[in-house]
Amino acid sequence: DALFVHRDTPYNNAAIPFSFTGEFVPEAQAIIKQYPPQYKKAAVIPLLHLAQKQNDNWLSISAMNHVAEVLEMPPMRVYEVATFYTMFNRTPVGKYFVQVCTTTPCMLGGCGSTAVLEAIEKHLGIKAGHTTPDKLFTV
Repeated sequence: DALFVHRDTPYNNAAIPFSFTGEFVPEAQAIIKQYPPQYKKAAVIPLLHLAQKQNDNWLSISAMNHVAEVLEMPPMRVYEVATFYTMFNRTPVGKYFVQVCTTTPCMLGGCGSTAVLEAIEKHLGIKAGHTTPDKLFTV
């Protein structure tokens, strides 16, 4: 449910403002210029990436709404892209975001990804989907 549904929280709701600032403004403008005006919506992935970069490596609902506004497209279309690609983090993550492949091919052979994930969880003292108290690592 959390992968596909947004629930307002004190740190992630539409009332918290977001817009591209500082060095990110000219970068956003340069990205949009790469596309013909009638196709600027195609810049959604690079602009989401830029918004995530500005927002400490995660996309808030306000950041997604801002990208939709900049590209003049319905917010739902932006949400669809952000929920489809795993490279977009829709909740805050630690400074270091450790991801382990847990698909069937990764689980087979060698030591298997389950053993790797368990070793990381044991070393950091957290389970997958959680962040260390110092906010340095997310698994």
